[in-house]
Amino acid sequence: MEVVRSVVRFEKKAATDYAGALFAKQPPQLQLNDITEHRARHIDTTTTMSALPRSIGSRMLAPALRPSATRAIAPSYRAYSTNETTPHEHKTSSEDAPAVKLTSSSTQIREEGAAEGMRHRPDYNVAIDYRVSNFSPIPKRVMDGSEPGDSVPAAVLSGAPTDLQARTVRIYKPSKTATQSGDWNASHWLMDWDVLPKGHRWENPLMGWQSSADFMNGHRIQFKTKEDAINFANKQGYEYFVQEPNKRKFVPKAYANLFTHSPKKLKIITTK
Repeated sequence: MEVVRSVVRFEKKAATDYAGALFAKQPPQLQLNDITEHRARHIDTTTTMSALPRSIGSRMLAPALRPSATRAIAPSYRAYSTNETTPHEHKTSSEDAPAVKLTSSSTQIREEGAAEGMRHRPDYNVAIDYRVSNFSPIPKRVMDGSEPGDSVPAAVLSGAPTDLQARTVRIYKPSKTATQSGDWNASHWLMDWDVLPKGHRWENPLMGWQSSADFMNGHRIQFKTKEDAINFANKQGYEYFVQEPNKRKFVPKAYANLFTHSPKKLKIITTK
């Protein structure tokens, strides 16, 4: 047992010196050959070596021989150098822009062409509606609440199809009939929908009737005044035009006018 203790003590000291030499980057003072000679000097039989447990030196040499990696710690702040005497004194301006500088009046100004100036030019970037057909009208503007005017179009919230949103209506007042009927039909204003400009009409092959896929064809709304019809068209987002009625001028006739004095040479008889 004394031999085993001495060997263990010697190996512990040798391992400690060797590990310290590795960290200090110096050659070890004790070589492995000395350990072998000392072990052969004190141990005579192989039975004692077989009963000896795992050496402590091998346990201590293993972590000492591992490559050690230094841990890199990121700095909490970074310092930047500048040529300015006072930091943050330079202010950016339009001259620092990387784009082409405005050297003439026609560099960034694009004039509108003749085709772009058309009032009813088709808007091919309009929002797509799934309830459209081949004869659906092309809206002048998108009904998203950005339209000019005092009222917001009802199509923003109503969900009406495009065939009903982008329409042109006519506001008119019907004239009195030629027969001796009452004037009730000429006392109110009407609104009807203009026909769609595409091929939405066809002739019924069975009866020869004119058929149409426009569900607003032949439909009209009655209003008391012209202002009510205009407000309704603005609320719905319609394009409208007003047709003023043609009024006939009635001159009152009297039999006594035949005997009145006329300063002119030719007397005009208005009773005929």
